[in-house]
Parts: sequence; structure tokens; C-alpha cells
Amino acid sequence: MAALRAEVPAGPVVLLLAGFAASKEDWLPVMPALVAAGFDVTALDQRGQYESPGPDDVEGYALTALAGDVHRVAAALGGGPVHLVGHSFGGLVARAAVLAEPTAVRTLTLLSSGPAGIVGRRRAALRTVARVLRQDGQPAVWATLQAVARPRPDHTDAFLRRRFFAHHRAGLVAVSDQLLSAPDQVDELAAVARLTGLPVLVAHGDGDDGWPAAVQADMARRLAAHYEVIPAARHDPAADSPQALADLLLRFWQPDRQAQAEAQTEAETRAHAEGHAQAQVSGAA
Repeated sequence: MAALRAEVPAGPVVLLLAGFAASKEDWLPVMPALVAAGFDVTALDQRGQYESPGPDDVEGYALTALAGDVHRVAAALGGGPVHLVGHSFGGLVARAAVLAEPTAVRTLTLLSSGPAGIVGRRRAALRTVARVLRQDGQPAVWATLQAVARPRPDHTDAFLRRRFFAHHRAGLVAVSDQLLSAPDQVDELAAVARLTGLPVLVAHGDGDDGWPAAVQADMARRLAAHYEVIPAARHDPAADSPQALADLLLRFWQPDRQAQAEAQTEAETRAHAEGHAQAQVSGAA
């Protein structure tokens, strides 16, 4: 399977899963900060995504099959349990991976993902995409998407076009169907997390137009998970606010370091206040 890896010897392993019609390249904006903090980071093209081959039948893209790929890649990376991050549809795959083999995952982050099939405006758009894809294929879907796309640089448009047509059609059909019909498995995940002590983070942008914020917040509550809203970000925080997302992930993965940083900040604030008070006393004298 195709992947981008920034290897850090002996570093904790991170595995990043992209969403529907996306790819490993979507994680490039956040990878440098994670690597700089000492993490061994891999972003994966799942089966049928961009540069990873996939089967011709839609049954080959079942969540259980995709979860199996995740575990095979994690085992090949070495380094023990992974910090697993799934964006949007990748979150549903990450959840399936935890349900299948929870001890292989050190932490789970569900980014701009949801408890079940997608809802709201994106659900309506996805139903249109799925229908056009089945009837007329990828060229017709691309034309439909281009009609509503925001202006973007030519090199970006060329990459997105190349990537879209590289996705396996069966994979696009299967994943769109799963995004529309995925069952709610939050209670099962919560039970596994309680049993294993798995830390879970639910996060999304403050302008996410995928699963509504209230739905994601409720999922976090049901999971007893950490919950964060990323400022100045829509459905894809890696693109919109990469530094804020990287900082959030590092705080989640390194709680001791975060506590130390907060303690140091508190100590510096206290020392500054005491110094200011001493200067006032000296001035009064």
C-alpha cells in the first residue's frame, strides 16, 4: 500500500487515515510538527485510494477489510501500538480497527468524523455524487464537483484531478455507500475503550460542515472522550489550521509534557507577579 512516512527511529508510531476521495498527501501540512516532536509518522492511502491498488468488487471495501489493512500496516511499521488518527470516513475505519484489535492502538483520534452515516448538507451532496458515479462514472462526478468548486491554483487543480481519477471506482462507490449507511457503533467503542483504558479524542473545526458539531460533541460524551474544537477550520483542519491541529494532537499524546508546560507557565506568571509586587514595595520605600 502507498504511504508517506517520516521515520523517527524509536519514536512513537503515528498512523494517519484520510477520508473519502482523499489521500495521504492531505496530511502533509501537519506531519513536520509531529516529526519535530519525535513521532514516527505515516500517512496511508487506503485500498483503492489514489496510489494504493484496490479490488474490483465493492465488497472488498468493507470496513472490516479496511480495518485489517490498518493492522497489517501498523504491524509492518513496528514500534508497538500506534497513535491512530482517522479523518472523516477515515474515522469510521479507525473505529473499526479498534473494535477488531484494540490492543494494537495506543490512542484513537476521531477527526471531523461521526457516530454513524453522515448527515445534513454533505449527506445530500454525497447522495448526488453516489448516484452520478454509478450512472455515469468518475468523469461526470468530476464535472459536477468542478461546477461548485472554489477557485484554486492550477497546480492544485491538476493534482486533485489526477488523484480523483486514480481512485478506484469500486472504492468510491463502496465508501460513498458506507458514508451514507454506516451504523452507530459508539456504544461498542465506548465499551472497548473502558475495558482497555484506550484514550480517545474527538475533534473538529469550528466551521465543520460534515457531521454537525452537536453530533460530534454527543459522540465524545458517549465515549467519555477528550473533546476539542479547532479554531478557524472547516471539515479539514489539516488544511485549514495545521499548526492548531498538530498542537492539539501533541497535547493529547503527551499529557505529561502538557502538564509540565502548564506548571512552568504558572510558575513564570507567579514569579513575574511577585517581582512586580516587590518592585512596588521598593518604590514605595
